Amino acid sequence: MNHVNGKEEEAMEISRDDALDKSNNTMANAVNGEVEEDGVEKKQEEEEMEEDDSKAEATFSYTVENISKLKESVLSPKCMVRNLPWKIMAMQRTTQHSGDKYNQKSLGFFLQCNAESESTSWSCNAAAELRIINQKKEGDDFVRKIQHLFYSKENDWGYSHFLPWSELLDPDKGFCKEDKVTLQVHVIADAPHGVSWDSKKHTGFVGLKNQGATCYMNSLLQTLFFTNKLRKAVYLMPTESDDPTKSVPLALQRVFYELQFSDTAVGTKKLTKSFGWETLDTFMQHDVQELCRVLLENMESKMKNTCVDSTIPKLFEGKMLSYIRCKHVEYCSQKEEAFYDIQLNVKGKKNVIESFKEYVTVESLDGDNKYDAGEHGLQEAEKGVIFKHLPPVLHLHLLRFMYDPASDANVKINDRYEFPERLNLEPFLEKKEKTPANYILHAILVHSGDNHGGHYVVYISPKGDGKYCKFDDDVVSKCTRQEALDRNFGGHDDDISVKHCTNAYMLVYIRESCKDDILCSVTEDDIPTSLKDRLAEERRLEAQKRQERKEAHLYMNVQVVTEDYFYGHQGTDLFDLEKANFRNFRVKKSATLKEFVEILAENLKYPVQQIRPWPFQARQNQTYRPTLLDLEADMHKTVQDLAEEGTWTVFVETLSPESTEKRLAHFDKDTDVLLFLKMYDPRTKSINYCGHAYVPIAAKGSELMPELNKRAGFSPDTPLILFEEVKPNMLEVLPSTDLPMEKMLEELMDGDIIVFQRDDPDLDQYELPTAKEYFRDLYYRVEITFCDKNVISDPGFTLELSQRMNYDQMANSVARYLNTDPYLLQFFKPQGYREGPGNAIRCTFEGSLKELLLYSKPRQPKKLYYQQLNIRINELENKRQFKCIYVNSRLKEEKELVLYPDKTGKVCDLLEEAKKQIDLVESRKLRLLEVIGCKIYSLQLEDMSLEMLNSPGTTRSLRIEEIPKDEVNMTEDETLIPVAHFHKEVFSTFGVPFLLIIKHNEKFSSVKDRIQKRLEIPDKEFEKYKFAVIVMGKVEYISDEDQDLKVNISQFIPHTMAGTGGNMQARPWLGLDHLNKTPKRSRVGTYLEKSIKIHN
Repeated sequence: MNHVNGKEEEAMEISRDDALDKSNNTMANAVNGEVEEDGVEKKQEEEEMEEDDSKAEATFSYTVENISKLKESVLSPKCMVRNLPWKIMAMQRTTQHSGDKYNQKSLGFFLQCNAESESTSWSCNAAAELRIINQKKEGDDFVRKIQHLFYSKENDWGYSHFLPWSELLDPDKGFCKEDKVTLQVHVIADAPHGVSWDSKKHTGFVGLKNQGATCYMNSLLQTLFFTNKLRKAVYLMPTESDDPTKSVPLALQRVFYELQFSDTAVGTKKLTKSFGWETLDTFMQHDVQELCRVLLENMESKMKNTCVDSTIPKLFEGKMLSYIRCKHVEYCSQKEEAFYDIQLNVKGKKNVIESFKEYVTVESLDGDNKYDAGEHGLQEAEKGVIFKHLPPVLHLHLLRFMYDPASDANVKINDRYEFPERLNLEPFLEKKEKTPANYILHAILVHSGDNHGGHYVVYISPKGDGKYCKFDDDVVSKCTRQEALDRNFGGHDDDISVKHCTNAYMLVYIRESCKDDILCSVTEDDIPTSLKDRLAEERRLEAQKRQERKEAHLYMNVQVVTEDYFYGHQGTDLFDLEKANFRNFRVKKSATLKEFVEILAENLKYPVQQIRPWPFQARQNQTYRPTLLDLEADMHKTVQDLAEEGTWTVFVETLSPESTEKRLAHFDKDTDVLLFLKMYDPRTKSINYCGHAYVPIAAKGSELMPELNKRAGFSPDTPLILFEEVKPNMLEVLPSTDLPMEKMLEELMDGDIIVFQRDDPDLDQYELPTAKEYFRDLYYRVEITFCDKNVISDPGFTLELSQRMNYDQMANSVARYLNTDPYLLQFFKPQGYREGPGNAIRCTFEGSLKELLLYSKPRQPKKLYYQQLNIRINELENKRQFKCIYVNSRLKEEKELVLYPDKTGKVCDLLEEAKKQIDLVESRKLRLLEVIGCKIYSLQLEDMSLEMLNSPGTTRSLRIEEIPKDEVNMTEDETLIPVAHFHKEVFSTFGVPFLLIIKHNEKFSSVKDRIQKRLEIPDKEFEKYKFAVIVMGKVEYISDEDQDLKVNISQFIPHTMAGTGGNMQARPWLGLDHLNKTPKRSRVGTYLEKSIKIHN
């Protein structure tokens, strides 16, 4: 049982002295959210809202008899609201307060929703007024309000201690009469989610499914869909030849078509896929205003040079004039700009009209802010904007989110901000247009939540007649004007019946004179036949796939290969199982072998007597060969019984087209064996498939020789060498051909392979003289993908190399592909635990390629990484790579330098390398700094060995900068001090630190002036800076009041800390304490920072 208790109860409690008076309690006398004083409007609303179980609100009562004897909880009869059963639940509750000697009794009063449902997926948001009716004529009811999201685990909500029991039964209070108490509830509920709410039946429209966090997109899509003229234009966009997975116009046509004709909520996965979005994008909530601009721009570009060209600008484009007009001379600068939306300030404004007035407010440019009017010099002027043209469809974006300097974060403005149903914008036009600038409200996009996220819904008046529907993702419901407008003005923080932080975020107005044109009817006749046919075919195929998935357990997949697959195969066995393009058959598991053979015959266009199936079988010696299927004995067995688990792979033997026979030759399973024949050519180092043969097991090898020579195209008496392909990297030379086949081949089986070649006397001249050497070489061959380590997600290129290759052979192969010098390549091992390059491979590596691939992931493509060099690899390996950031004199991080000084060099050598990549402007001298956590740790001496830098495990970064002229030759009373930025906490440094020259006994005010000049900070902002000397984390702020304060240089000299045995050195630095205005990185990662993009 869920209730409000303790402190929460105190916050919600309405005292009995201030109990709501019936005459003032508007909610008690309201229907569908309208106050009773507007009687005509109320009556119309009542007639329009459905008076059935789907109604949005209801008032129902329950009289509890024998209240004084109430012990168990009691439930009222159900009242149907939004197709869900609602009940009043009452009970006596007892609480013993600490220190009290007696128990305090109270009335527990709850509203229960859908409690008997076994479903766990439903939810319904509702606000309610819980009331005890006063039986006295002039007595006041006792009222409390609740607002709650009801769902399976919290299906009741109310108050455990609604009213003390003594007061409930007190005759003077008037709540109890004749031992009876009447409880009443007025509930207003949103349409529920997760139950059988029929949006089409209740409203005539359907919603859009939420993919995770796409409510913002769904709200915008519904708004664009109900801009009927745009919908018509989208249907007319030519998409006949578009890729169905990448075409944004086609995906939009599909969504609009389904919204118009579907009876259930419509999915948007194909649309977001056409945007080029990944799954994670659909779980990231973005700004609906940004999506609106991006989507309209994308649509406009796709409409160019089509029959609907310029539709977007004609509907949404307005024009404004920005001007600066001099007051005392005849000079005016102006610029005309197009806009698709207008952004209105909400903060400090009461309504839309006030925001428009601010928008066109004239700003005076005078005093220090005079306008430079060219030949007229500095002039007093007026600056402002005025609207030249307002579009038929006006998008108003309300600036609810603003940066708050106090909290250093974006905050949402939830202030009350009113918008009218009719909007007159005539006063804001430069001159009158052909039709009045009168607008009617069409859609209200509403955001609930704060700047970290929330939920979007949209209220739309489809016909622009003031009758609204609420589109909340997949649920659509009718709603009142008050729900659509008044409850979305904002500023309802004290009203428990309105969700917190719920207010309008974007408004869509339609020009009254264009209303009939914009909201024209869109019928099926307005949709091109080609588009309807294409979408119908898509639906047919999807229905077929659904049916196939539904029946998948009844079928099995059979992969069929014919002899064509074996020609050209250069590896072991008969074909490459991973690369084969099988002919797939979906066969019922209950089908007999006879039925399966008939299916094969029909599809392969052969008579049944001209085909014979040979199932493949994985042998224990790692080979994959065809095996015998007894057609006579197994003809009536099912394929499920004959096949192995999973997919069945079958070689289908067919009668040769050159044969004059009408059926395949008879195969005697007891006396014949099926052999496959391959011929090896050492000149080309290649294998040629020579077909298959039925051979009697008693036949001698010599009897097979003429057939082999015939198939190879040799003369009949050509001497041959015969091998048996036993398994990968194992070919056995066959013994004397005078032996019968069953003795020539070890363990003779159907599917065995004989490899033969010409027995030439000069075989030794070839690199791979015999088939045995060829297959051994093949065994060590591997496909390796080489990826450029400097290109993110580089797909790379693939080479087939031998694992026995050494480094030079591999480098030469890659260099040939890249058309470069092998010594200008550096290679890197893969990482075993994740993607990306590992350690560099030295060019003197003496092992084999196989050893380099040891860390490759199992069952994954083999990968190595490379980078192209500007210096030879043997020179590079005598050097050391340093990555440094070059920072210019304005403290902007310009670029990353990758430097290669000698390993045994010094800092001065590193700086000389840097000079080759930098344009020096001042002193032409460089220095090297080590930076840790946005603080300068040390200035490195030029004669220091490079081996001392960046010790393994440190997080130090190196920075190179040009030495300013005034720091090259310093006097004895001058020194350089490190300066860094922080805000409140000295350990939270940020920004770019720098070195500053200071002089002993100079005024600190002059130091501040130099810092301001160096950082280019405006006076107003620099006034907020505080200054502090920081030593070992201890902060000593420098007073702003003492203008004559002088610098004590000894404060900034590094020194050994007392009591540390000389092991710890303090490095003082000057801290600038101010607000960090640089954009913060998201804790969730950079993915959330990405702006919305439609990639296609």
